[in-house]
Amino acid sequence: MNGPEQETPPALRHGRAPGAWPLLGHLPYLATRPLSFLDSLPGHGDVVRVRMGPRTAHVVSHPALVRRVLTDRRSFDRSGVLYEKVRALLGNGLATCPNAEHRDQRRTLQPAFHHSLMDRYAAVMTAETQALTARWRPGAVVDVTEEAFRLTTAVAVRTLFSAGITARAAEELREALEVLLRGVYTRVVAPAVDRVPSPARRRYRRALARWRTGVAAIVAAYRAAGMHHGDALSLLLAVRDEHGRALSDTELGDQVATLVLAGAETTSSVLAWALRLLADHPEAAGRLHRELDAVLAGEPVTAADLPRLPYTADVVREALRLYPPAWAITRTTIRETELAGLPLAPGSIVICCLYLLHRRRELFPDAARFDPDRWAAGEAPRDAWLPFGLGATKCVGDVFGTVEAGLALAAIASRWHLTPVSPRPPRPVPRIVLSPGPQPMRLAERVP
Repeated sequence: MNGPEQETPPALRHGRAPGAWPLLGHLPYLATRPLSFLDSLPGHGDVVRVRMGPRTAHVVSHPALVRRVLTDRRSFDRSGVLYEKVRALLGNGLATCPNAEHRDQRRTLQPAFHHSLMDRYAAVMTAETQALTARWRPGAVVDVTEEAFRLTTAVAVRTLFSAGITARAAEELREALEVLLRGVYTRVVAPAVDRVPSPARRRYRRALARWRTGVAAIVAAYRAAGMHHGDALSLLLAVRDEHGRALSDTELGDQVATLVLAGAETTSSVLAWALRLLADHPEAAGRLHRELDAVLAGEPVTAADLPRLPYTADVVREALRLYPPAWAITRTTIRETELAGLPLAPGSIVICCLYLLHRRRELFPDAARFDPDRWAAGEAPRDAWLPFGLGATKCVGDVFGTVEAGLALAAIASRWHLTPVSPRPPRPVPRIVLSPGPQPMRLAERVP
């Protein structure tokens, strides 16, 4: 091993997580209390070896190491058993393809996120938020996590497929995606679960079949119509590579899965966490309400209002810091290398834990505290805030997601008070993203 990327700052250290179970390793902790287990890891090093059954993963939380793993494409690739399990759900789309294919795939998807389309997307976001909250009634109890997922899935479907999909078909896709996102985390940390017959495995396989059938039907309908609907799928259908070849149905299905995941699961998590954090911090909620009342004056929020809502944006940033959707980004070494002085053979699993990175006390004062003011005060090092990843594989929908979260938060908070039914903190549900789990809240209408 040689070269400048092998030089390790002396302050960095590596260690091993204690408490591994025979055969299972640390899987019981990852399955039942993942955040408390992760919170314990920095005390053992900047790179910590964790056992996942027969495999060993290396959890990285130091900013210099995270940045190196996510940008050193010669040493770290998106491959290995973890990505194989995710590809079984999402296919070989932008979120899951190996580094060698990523540049071409990103070029394919980039037009769907061009800034010229954001006003149109924002109008859909606002309309769907209004449609969702129009069904709310004062005094009713709603599961905020489920409502957020319903909202962002509807937005993803309407921006992807503005034509050719019924409300029932959209709901079937949402229901299937809910099952798949719960099941894929289990398959990532415990691949053997697919070999054990169980009701959960049958539900997962039925949901996967429904998802693939539904997406294939939508793609076929668009091809048959031969029209450009001005949405993301129409743009993908029009894409041609340097040889004039269009995307195949399989390639289209893979990219659709990526876009729905990016547009639904990640943003719903941010929105659900933000609403809970505000409910638990009345002073922050009060500041947010005052800003919304002053700027919106009782009118519905639009994308043009967002630049005049800085505190709303800081609430979203702080929710992304505390509970980044991409809480654990995996890579596999493709050549011999090292991290913090720990030699890594080819095929080693490395997990960049953004959840831990964002909570490092030397980077963020009082790191566990929800404090939107830290952004305006300049206390937050933005180069260590990586909720959408980093480098060539950074999330292509980062602007889409932050605009949607800001609009939805402003629309909901300007009209509603949400009070948790239980004072107990939410128990995060292990999924691809960091979901807060069920959050029943009581609704109270507010007058701006």
